[in-house]
Amino acid sequence: MQRLIGLTIASFAFSSLSGVPPVVISPGSEVGRTINVDQGRQRGRPIDVAALLTAARGAPAMICSLAARAVGGWGWGGSIDAPYSPLAAAGASSMDDSFDRGPLPAADVQSLLGGLASDDPCVRELSIRLIGTQKAETVGSELMTRLGASDASLRAVAALGLGLVEAQSAVDPLIRALRDASVDVRANSAWALGRIENGRAVNPLINLFGDDAERVREAAVAAVGHMDSTSAVPALIRVLRQDNAPSVRRVAAWALGHIEAREAVDALATALAHDADARVREMSAWALGNIEDRRSLAALGAAARSDAEDRVRETAVWALGNVEDRSAVDILAAATTDRSPYVRGTAAWALGQMDEHGTKAPAGLLRLLSDDNADVRLKAAWALGQLEDAGALPAIRDALKSEKNDRVRKALIRALMKSGESSQATLTQLLSDPDPQVREAAVRGIAGARSFDPWPWPWPRPRPFP
Repeated sequence: MQRLIGLTIASFAFSSLSGVPPVVISPGSEVGRTINVDQGRQRGRPIDVAALLTAARGAPAMICSLAARAVGGWGWGGSIDAPYSPLAAAGASSMDDSFDRGPLPAADVQSLLGGLASDDPCVRELSIRLIGTQKAETVGSELMTRLGASDASLRAVAALGLGLVEAQSAVDPLIRALRDASVDVRANSAWALGRIENGRAVNPLINLFGDDAERVREAAVAAVGHMDSTSAVPALIRVLRQDNAPSVRRVAAWALGHIEAREAVDALATALAHDADARVREMSAWALGNIEDRRSLAALGAAARSDAEDRVRETAVWALGNVEDRSAVDILAAATTDRSPYVRGTAAWALGQMDEHGTKAPAGLLRLLSDDNADVRLKAAWALGQLEDAGALPAIRDALKSEKNDRVRKALIRALMKSGESSQATLTQLLSDPDPQVREAAVRGIAGARSFDPWPWPWPRPRPFP
């Protein structure tokens, strides 16, 4: 029965966002049936704020979190990474916006501002998310007033809102709030200043690097990283080397990589080699790849060969590909035999990044054409097309005979043509392929064309983000 009520609340909450009549689940219906909450939702529909807040009251946290996602505002530029929110929602995937982000009626804005003080966390959550879609000049002063409220949770939500609307006028009040007695207020204020990106906040944020609360330090380090402040590099290096919280060290590594701080290469290489936390090592590898300094090659190579964690080896291999130094070819070739398909696939991609036409393809790259994993085969075929090694043609032809995956077949055909395929038998066979793109490639190959984009263009998996 509780699950039945929860599904009914979800239906009402989502119908408030979409304008679709709510689906009422009767006791006699199948509780296992699928509710398609996206059905009928169209971009630009107005929100019935009163109905939404009424539906939100008392909703289970999971249901409210889903409704909040429908409102939008996730990722940097949203609020999923905010240190504190009324539901403390975290780890949700993004959803497309599906409602009118234009100005709300004044009465609705006042209802939402009133909702910030509600005793119901779902009402507060949805209220601040919707307020965050408005312009700073409309809601900024009201939020700044609440930043001085006696209720710490209201102050924290106000700081969240000021960050969402990127209120430049709130920089000084938010800087003052960095000294608030509440951890949530300090953390959200740091997060908000990072979104606003006003240089006056850099030094006050650096002062928070020594805060007693891990969440506050993490928010302050991330905020400084988003500001791209090179003056903060020495302080960020100290955090990477000395902070006792892995989550804070990880964000410091990200910030140094985001700023592309070349003076941090040694510190990042040390963290990659010795930090006890795999997440810190992974982010340090990413940062070194983003900085693209040849001094990092030894540390990245060692991690690619021997780190115990698959994700660290994968990111180190990606970083080697990003640096694009030919001296890493042997390390990358060795990584094609890694136990993890993610590492093998990224190694193939990285070898393609070397991109020196006519370079002899490593034997390990050729072996990946018969890998059990289709994504690995795709990356290997793409890389061979980049290298344009005529000596690889027999292996590519053999792989094409047995390959069943359409994307991999296209990547193999691209590799054939770019490597100088001239066999009339092969080209004639391709001319009878049912895929018009394949037939087009064969014609272009006969005509001597060497460009076959857009064709499958694999990228490594998304890199770590703080």
